[in-house]
Amino acid sequence: MTTPRYSPEMRLDLAGRPAPAALRDAVVQVSCETGIGGEADRLELALANEGLRWLDHRLFALDTPVVLALGYVPREPQVLFSGQVTGTEAEFPADGVPVLRVTAQDRRTRLADASPARWFAAPLPKLGALPVPDVLVAPYLALEHGLVPSMDRLGAVLSAALTAADVAGSAEDPSMRQRVVRHQHSKNTLDFLKGIAAENGWDLVMEHDVDPRGFVLRLMSPEAHLRPDAVLRYGESLAEFSPRVSSVGQVAKISLRVWRPEVRLELTVSVGYDWDRQTLSIEVAPGFGLPGGLPGRSFLIADEPVTLSSAPRLLVAKLLPMLNRRTTAKGSCPGDPRVRAGRVLRVEGVGETFGGLWRVAAAQHVLDADGYRTSFDLRKEIWFDAIPKTAQGAVRIQGGLLRPSSSASPA
Repeated sequence: MTTPRYSPEMRLDLAGRPAPAALRDAVVQVSCETGIGGEADRLELALANEGLRWLDHRLFALDTPVVLALGYVPREPQVLFSGQVTGTEAEFPADGVPVLRVTAQDRRTRLADASPARWFAAPLPKLGALPVPDVLVAPYLALEHGLVPSMDRLGAVLSAALTAADVAGSAEDPSMRQRVVRHQHSKNTLDFLKGIAAENGWDLVMEHDVDPRGFVLRLMSPEAHLRPDAVLRYGESLAEFSPRVSSVGQVAKISLRVWRPEVRLELTVSVGYDWDRQTLSIEVAPGFGLPGGLPGRSFLIADEPVTLSSAPRLLVAKLLPMLNRRTTAKGSCPGDPRVRAGRVLRVEGVGETFGGLWRVAAAQHVLDADGYRTSFDLRKEIWFDAIPKTAQGAVRIQGGLLRPSSSASPA
């Protein structure tokens, strides 16, 4: 008998070994959720628990390692999740088969369980305490909890430049020098790391399919990864697609208060983004207020003064997320293990405005009696604006026909 080419294939490992055939046959649904927001990725297994045979099974003990791979025969399934069992939940219906739900999360949960109070400073003679660079602090936080940090080279260079600006700008101000030193207080280590990542323009992504599986935490710089990992076309491989342009990311200007101790003067620095020209504008005005300039909304992102050296971190942490929330989308497709958090999709057949490159902000893979399917949340990032629309695969629609945007006549 010939095996159907598009028959879904699941591989499930528990405690380092393939799950028994009887257990695999009992699985009625698999749901795997991943994201780049810093929260732990999640896997949920639903098992038909006839005779309560799985209720107290040792394979579902807390902290048991779990690896899930999905795909289609005859190809090897791809690893989508590697983590540990974090909980079980039983259902005993009055009429029907009992169900056991097993939940697993990635190993970032280790960071969420720790909340030490500490400073990350390097004391130097005659200079005092200087901040330890974030390119060292962030990997240390991962390593101390058994994770393997991975950092993009571009992200490391930009972070080092921001740290150098911190040190240079605070050299003559002892109080400001203390403020630029990383201080973990009243925060668990995961939230502390998420704050560092935001100020450096990094996204936290677990690399489930990279050895050692389930232990590699990537400090990803989105601008270093702009090539598509998969192509989805509406009417073919893209089942549903709902893009949205929102005023949430239509930021005209954000402002912060900057204190110059050498002249004892407070300045208001405003940075705006012009979507039509795709350019940044910077305004500096004495005193406190929101200067004029680009039309639209203005946001004050720092109530207390910062220095010109520390201002870039706030701008990175606040401005970039706002800009990247302007154009978002939700969609679904037949199960595709290439669609993962942090990766780039090229969407075709949806016009020029909504076509082209998108970042996967979150992905959900579900396998059950209805088959294997994938749903996802996407975002357009300002980095994609530097790539011509035609190179992204975005094609203008005119009169019901698809035309390359470079040769299309004005509407």
